[in-house]
Amino acid sequence: MDRESSTATSSKEAAPHWRIEAEQVTFAYLTRESKTPKFSLGPMTLAARAGQFAALLGANGSGKSTALRLLSGSLKPLAGHVRLEGVEVSELLVRERAQRIALVGQESTLAFPMLVWEYVLQGRYPYNRRMHFESSEDCSCASRALEDVGASHLSSRWISELSGGEKQRVVLARALAQQPALLLLDEPTQHLDISARVELMRTLWKLSRSSNRTVIIVTHELNLAAGFCDQVALLHHGKFLGSGTPREVYRREILEEAFEAPLEVQCGADGMPRVVIHNRPDVDIAGIAGSQTSARSGEEFLTVI
Repeated sequence: MDRESSTATSSKEAAPHWRIEAEQVTFAYLTRESKTPKFSLGPMTLAARAGQFAALLGANGSGKSTALRLLSGSLKPLAGHVRLEGVEVSELLVRERAQRIALVGQESTLAFPMLVWEYVLQGRYPYNRRMHFESSEDCSCASRALEDVGASHLSSRWISELSGGEKQRVVLARALAQQPALLLLDEPTQHLDISARVELMRTLWKLSRSSNRTVIIVTHELNLAAGFCDQVALLHHGKFLGSGTPREVYRREILEEAFEAPLEVQCGADGMPRVVIHNRPDVDIAGIAGSQTSARSGEEFLTVI
């Protein structure tokens, strides 16, 4: 999510290069009882190109999911613009938007038992006419989607039989069956163990590269985002703190503001930033797992993974 130029001229020149672009976007959840919004977001300006893997970062309640829904077109900004390849997302027909943008929510519930193959085929609905069975192209897309996420062997299984990691791959396959140019995922690594989280992030990175697809996720995983994402954006209580590469954005003061925790940013052997929670004597971090000792100073740190 690269920073835009402040001038209108350079913005117009850059526009064709962006897959998705949000320009000075604001939003608020309003209530009938009060003129004061329950939550407001923005102004937010960010953009991502084709083939990029990006992340929206921030603590709970920072506005990450709201920002993702604005990018998907399921929410309309109060002000500003959200453009997909130069076209206002709000102006796209529902069917066209579903063909070009896939949004995977935090939870995927089923109203009735379903086989994996049937579930993934649902991703072809934006292309189907009413009262028509799936075509050979639909089956080919569903099969390729399962193959892309390494879940072909699960096609005849019931969704209810799957592990958390397997289900997340199947949910991702359904989104890929839509053949979207923009793939949005809301906290896809939650409920997964460390191995499954790393493997899912690796899969998303490969998908962005192999198909020139833009992938944007919401996550708390600071170090996984640093290791896999080209761009990151930080939010804090609806305030947009900035965006850029992990090396540009991962500064102690801005991360501490975003996550309201005592953090330290270290540089790994590969030159990538690594974030740890500093175990200061005056900070209560009881119950947080994953402590380790810094070889540099012997101080104790807690890794944020």
